[in-house]
Amino acid sequence: MLIMGIDPGLATIGFGLVIKNGDKYRAIEYGAITTAPKQMIEKRLDDIYNDMIALLERYKPDCMAIEELFFNSNTTTAIDVAMARGVILLAAYKCGVDIYEYTPLEVKSSVVGYGRAEKQQVQYMVRLMLNLKETPKPDDVADALALALCHGTRINGY
Repeated sequence: MLIMGIDPGLATIGFGLVIKNGDKYRAIEYGAITTAPKQMIEKRLDDIYNDMIALLERYKPDCMAIEELFFNSNTTTAIDVAMARGVILLAAYKCGVDIYEYTPLEVKSSVVGYGRAEKQQVQYMVRLMLNLKETPKPDDVADALALALCHGTRINGY
């Protein structure tokens, strides 16, 4: 099974493609989609949509695991991320990819075994589970891989 993990954002969208075979995982591609802060938001959303469509058409994942939004004190940032997340979900829908949503607590619990784990603990487990030499950068990429791993563990029922 090929799982695409997505850490949504407006400036940086982390993505990771992970093959799950039994209880083994292998990263086949990961990186970030970025948009320029000085561009109009409409252009940034269009770029995200087009880049997502290109990734989805190239790799044809079986499913997408994406982080659920949580609202913090910065409402403007949350609205921008929600808009970007919306075009990501639309791209997946248009490509016929099943979508699964996970909270940060669920991701940490699945990957580390503790829902309040620190970011460094999650990154360490991503590296370990995928046998990577280095932690993927930026953090959004490691988070996207963690989302893919979370979904992989959830479909096994643990």
